[in-house]
Amino acid sequence: MAIERDQAWAETTLLIEEVREAGLAIGLPFVAAQGDIADPEPMRDADGRPYAETHFQWLDPSDQYWHNRRLALHAPFLQVARVMAEPCFYAEGKLGTWRTSALLDSIDCRQVTATTGIAAAIIAPVHLPRAIVGAVVWAGREGDAIEQKFARHAVRLQGLALKLVASHAEASSRLRAASGPMVLTRREVQCLRWAAAGKTDGEIGIILSLSTSTVRFHLRNAGGKLGSTGRAQAIQIAAGLGFVSAR
Repeated sequence: MAIERDQAWAETTLLIEEVREAGLAIGLPFVAAQGDIADPEPMRDADGRPYAETHFQWLDPSDQYWHNRRLALHAPFLQVARVMAEPCFYAEGKLGTWRTSALLDSIDCRQVTATTGIAAAIIAPVHLPRAIVGAVVWAGREGDAIEQKFARHAVRLQGLALKLVASHAEASSRLRAASGPMVLTRREVQCLRWAAAGKTDGEIGIILSLSTSTVRFHLRNAGGKLGSTGRAQAIQIAAGLGFVSAR
C-alpha cells in the first residue's frame, strides 16, 4: 500500500508540472488549483506543502490566497465549477464557453480584473465521484486572443485538470473506497431514491410495500456501503455516484 501511495504522489507531482508548463506555453502562466471547493484546505503535496507555494505562481507573489477560507464561497472562477462541468474562459469582465449559457451569465465577474489583475483565464471544472468538485484555473495579465486560445487548448487543459484533481484525490485518500462493496441492491437504491425525494421511512415503506424497520435496514446497509455517517450524506454520496438523481 505504501508503494502504491508513493507512486500516486509521484504521478501527481508530474501532473502538477505538466499543468504549470501548459499554462506557460499558451501565455497563461498563473495557475491555481483546488481539489475540492467544499474543502477550505488547499491542495498539498505528500509533505503537506501547498502546491500554490511549491509549484504554482500567482500574479501577486505576496498574495497567499489559499489561506482565505471564504474564497470558495465568493471567487467567481470557483463559482463556475458549481454550475458547469465544461471548460470556460474569462475576458473583459465576462465568462464564455463554446455555447451560450445563462448559467455563466449569472456569475458576476465585473470586478475580477480590477481586484486581481487577471485579464484572461481558462477555467476547467472537475466533477468526480463522491460529490467532489474541483477546478484548475490558468490566468494571465493580457487578454489578447483568449477565445482563440480557448478554442485551441481548452480540451487538453480540461483533460489535464481532470487527471490532476483525480490523481491528487486518490493520492490523498479522498477517493479511497469505503470498507464495504460499492454495489447496492435494488431495494437499497429504491429506498435511497425515495429518501432523496424527501419521503420519510414510513412513507417509503407504504410506497414499496415494506415495513418501516425494513426500510431502515436497507438505508442503513446502503449507508455502510457508501461510507456515510448519516442519511443526508448517504443521499449525497449516492447522487455523486449516480445511484440516485441529484435533482
